Amino acid sequence: MTEATWGDATKTPDIDWTMSAALENVVRGGGDVPEVTNLRAAVVAWTTLDPEHRDKATLSPERPILLDGVAVPVFHGDAIAALVERLPA
Repeated sequence: MTEATWGDATKTPDIDWTMSAALENVVRGGGDVPEVTNLRAAVVAWTTLDPEHRDKATLSPERPILLDGVAVPVFHGDAIAALVERLPA
């Protein structure tokens, strides 16, 4: 029998940066057009936005991301900034 182990790693497992994600509520080419790409590229694209658009942006990964034991299905503002801090080098 295998014993379950619980710790910090289970609260925030590795993020799959290759999953699909949509960066929405940002102006592209004069219109509000979502960018559908991988999670890493969407988070990096968010960092290039001006502060007003960063505040309005919505990041929707293809499935919820587990952060600190909580499954987060959609990210806004500071929550996206938290993903920036977790980007792999």
